[in-house]
Amino acid sequence: MATGSRVERKKYEQKSGRKSRPKKKMRPKRRKNWIKRFFILLVALFFLAVIGGASLFGYYAINAPKITASDLQGQVSSKIYDQEGTLIKELGGQNRDLMKKEDVPQVLKDAVLSIEDSRFYTHHGIDPIRIVGALISNLRSGAIREGGSTITQQLVKLSVFSTDFTDQTLERKAQEAWLSLQIEQQYSKDEILTLYLNKLFYSNNVYGAKTATRVFFNKDLADLTLAEAALLAGIPQAPSLYDPYTYPEAAKERRDLVLEVMFKRGLITQSEYQTAVNTTIESTLVPLDDKTLAEQDYMVDAYIDVVAKEVQEKSNINIYTDGVEVYTNLNLDVQRHLYETVNQNKAVVFPDNSMQTAVSIIDVTTGALQAISGGRKQDVVMGLNRANTLNRSIGSTMKPLADYGPAIEYLNYSTGQLVVDEPMTYSNGSELYNYDFEYKGKMTLREALAGSRNIPALKMLKEVGLDNAYAFLQKLDINILNDNKRQLVEANAIGGEVTPIQLSGAYAAIANYGTYHKPYTVRKIITAAGTEEVYETTKTQAMKDSTAYMLTDILKGVPGVFATSAAIDGLHHAGKTGTTNYTNEQLAQLGLDSSTYAAPDAWFVGFSPQYAIATWVGYDNPYESGNYLTLEETRLPQLIYKEMMTYLMRNVPVTDWQKPASVTQIEIEKYTDPIMLPGPFTPAEARAKELFVANSTLPTLQSLSYGQYVDAPTGFSATYNQEKEQIEVHWSGNLPQNAIYELVINDKVVYTGTDTQFNIPTPPTAGNYTLRLRIILGNSTSDTLIYSINLVTDETTTETTTESGETTLDPDTIVEPALPEETTAQ
Repeated sequence: MATGSRVERKKYEQKSGRKSRPKKKMRPKRRKNWIKRFFILLVALFFLAVIGGASLFGYYAINAPKITASDLQGQVSSKIYDQEGTLIKELGGQNRDLMKKEDVPQVLKDAVLSIEDSRFYTHHGIDPIRIVGALISNLRSGAIREGGSTITQQLVKLSVFSTDFTDQTLERKAQEAWLSLQIEQQYSKDEILTLYLNKLFYSNNVYGAKTATRVFFNKDLADLTLAEAALLAGIPQAPSLYDPYTYPEAAKERRDLVLEVMFKRGLITQSEYQTAVNTTIESTLVPLDDKTLAEQDYMVDAYIDVVAKEVQEKSNINIYTDGVEVYTNLNLDVQRHLYETVNQNKAVVFPDNSMQTAVSIIDVTTGALQAISGGRKQDVVMGLNRANTLNRSIGSTMKPLADYGPAIEYLNYSTGQLVVDEPMTYSNGSELYNYDFEYKGKMTLREALAGSRNIPALKMLKEVGLDNAYAFLQKLDINILNDNKRQLVEANAIGGEVTPIQLSGAYAAIANYGTYHKPYTVRKIITAAGTEEVYETTKTQAMKDSTAYMLTDILKGVPGVFATSAAIDGLHHAGKTGTTNYTNEQLAQLGLDSSTYAAPDAWFVGFSPQYAIATWVGYDNPYESGNYLTLEETRLPQLIYKEMMTYLMRNVPVTDWQKPASVTQIEIEKYTDPIMLPGPFTPAEARAKELFVANSTLPTLQSLSYGQYVDAPTGFSATYNQEKEQIEVHWSGNLPQNAIYELVINDKVVYTGTDTQFNIPTPPTAGNYTLRLRIILGNSTSDTLIYSINLVTDETTTETTTESGETTLDPDTIVEPALPEETTAQ
């Protein structure tokens, strides 16, 4: 029986006594329905995304900038301005030789396309395969290491966009793709490649492959060799890094990578590959001779180099290709004076044109780099910039940063802290000497740092600990490498590798009460797209103001005393010298012996409350014959500093540092440990006013090493007993604990002890007798009391009598100051 409803079926079962059949499960069917619905939803969302994406792409495309033939052919220039807003340099396009598509040799085409865009002739402006491959590569590496842009897209970017990080947007990418598709429809592949090659930057102010061929190789395009074409193909990825004149090793490595890719893709044979790889970079290049460069191009070259690196780091912009406006901190007048100082042999005379220098000048209160010298007598732009690449030890200029600064910061050491200059070795047994091979014995921390003693510096580093010292340096953006690890070793007590720019920044923090500003050149960037970015340096408290002030106070004693050539009358300033040494083996290599003074490096870092200047002088290869500094030449950095600081401060009010509340000045007795106050007889030469961290343990005990004040005896008198023929002496007084009386007659000690009387036998002759009495307490004495007796004798007898029959005394009491016993400080 069939029923029309579940209710009717239930009634039937109740009447007939039958049980209803089990209900069938519907779950599998429902699950299939949900899967189907979810799939339909995904498809719908996909099409909606496609439609939305297409709509968004269309919107972006409509608003894309117009790109003209002149945009594609011309070079977008970058403009660099000084701190006053004056244009000092325009980069791009000068002396650019444009080539036509028929001018491009096949070897250059193959080299460029193999490394930049291997599917150039098959895609239509964008390459999905390249984009996916770059995405996968970047995901695997966890960073953006590879781009997916085609040559056409790069041409668009070089023509109307930039690599500014604010332009790395979906909108920019969409517009770049749209314009690339348009260009592919308007120009042939060879024309696009030619336009691209005409725009590329090749370092040394050279733009375009044809210009690069002429300048670098003195050739026509048709005469390019495989090795030369591969070099040109590799440079544009990073022109500063792969500059063949400055970094030939890096340029060769990049060139050889291009050759390897060409070989793997069958574009060249094994023989051609091997021949090209074996060709040195230097053998292909001709000397640069750009007569169109003005003196100012050379003058600002090092500064522009730092600007380029800073802009690239901050914004991922290449100032040589992206057409931006960069407003810098450059003080053009100071930069010009610095250039003249190191190049014209007037205020500072160099012995030859091979000797090099590097200088960094920074504003103490802002971190703004005012001027930079990367070298002297350099006739190329984008040459070696030693100011930010110098890999040389800074010698003793490290001592305030790694030794004494951390000791004051972490151990609360006073400037009067005792340190002993004595024979010492490194922990591994290696010998360590002072520059004069002498030992000064007991010294204050102030004397040890100002006098640049090596052994006290090592003691400070060991006492504060390598880890604490490294932490102190890191706050100043100084990271020392030893065994390829960021760590210090004991030898860093007297040196370490720091660039002049880093060094000027670190000392500027000392001058600025411990506030560190990372040195910077760029204030503002305006991109080709009109976006504006304003930059300020990072600001941190690298050390306590007490540490900075105490270091400054010590280092004020260096110019004019330990750095005689750095003295500047009427100026409050401070500084530190630094030199490095040759080993005996290196001296032998130079044909010298240990009796000849020779140094590979000389440094001076000086600062006023307004500016800090770090200066290095030396040779690029200090191990070639004759390439060493004499003692007189090690003073050249001081002379450069003096000239530049005098120029900088000529219109600046002279000010001095003000002692912060965190610092206390106390007069102490030198060479006491723990530090003690002067005693009553501490001489002037053993006294010093030294600085202490205010919240540290301050000295309260008085030193008695030169003696203490002791009250003189009282009631000093003497009588002559004629019967016993003796002088009977009496006195009184408040005898301190552990003290004794000393009685002297005619310079002979006749009594020492605690009694208050003493009898002195006398010979039966008349005469003068002088008695002296004092109290002795340790090495201290009281004032001496003097009593004179004149015994008068009768001419007819040997007895001494008076009219009354008594001995006549003629007393004369004299008090003379007690003199402390001299002690010799060790």
